[in-house]
Amino acid sequence: MLVKWIRCTVVDRRGFERGQRKWAGLLGEPGFRGQGGGWSRGRQDVAHIFSFWESRAFYDSFMARSHDRLASAQSGTFKDAQVRLFDHRFDVKTGFEPRFTDVDLLRVALCRVHEERAEHFVLMHEKVWNPAMAGSPGMVRGLFGEAPGNEFLVLSMWWSAAEYGKYRTERVERLALRAQTEADIAALTGDIVDMEPVWTV
Repeated sequence: MLVKWIRCTVVDRRGFERGQRKWAGLLGEPGFRGQGGGWSRGRQDVAHIFSFWESRAFYDSFMARSHDRLASAQSGTFKDAQVRLFDHRFDVKTGFEPRFTDVDLLRVALCRVHEERAEHFVLMHEKVWNPAMAGSPGMVRGLFGEAPGNEFLVLSMWWSAAEYGKYRTERVERLALRAQTEADIAALTGDIVDMEPVWTV
């Protein structure tokens, strides 16, 4: 599965939200699996959108045919769009599905990893982070993705901010030490996203 992550700064909120509804047109697209997103908790003008495709071939075909027509509704409503594509490597918890209707909060982390540490980083995610997140009651589902250049995406979906807060305060520092995360990571950026249900396709 291919994961697309779009992060942009919105300059016309009403126009952007109106345009976001037009993405319902994705539903008929071959290979499309789901899309959802919302607003950054830290920066009110930043929007995050995640879409999921069965394969790169289906995604490329959509980009060549229908993308521009759907995107035109949002023209001029945002700036600084950053688009990244990731291959799904494994699930966080089990049975990941690109569904957003049962979650309120997304946590996204983008990790750029030292080349010689990439294998270790992936292993630690499977053996240390994954079981800890899967064992956290408020975590519904998640995935671990990879892009060229030793970039990794960790996307987790949570019932609520309170549940995510519990996991964070109890566990993160201890887990980071055990997984030697600091030695693996060259750069880490992330965000907490409040879901917008009307953006879900």
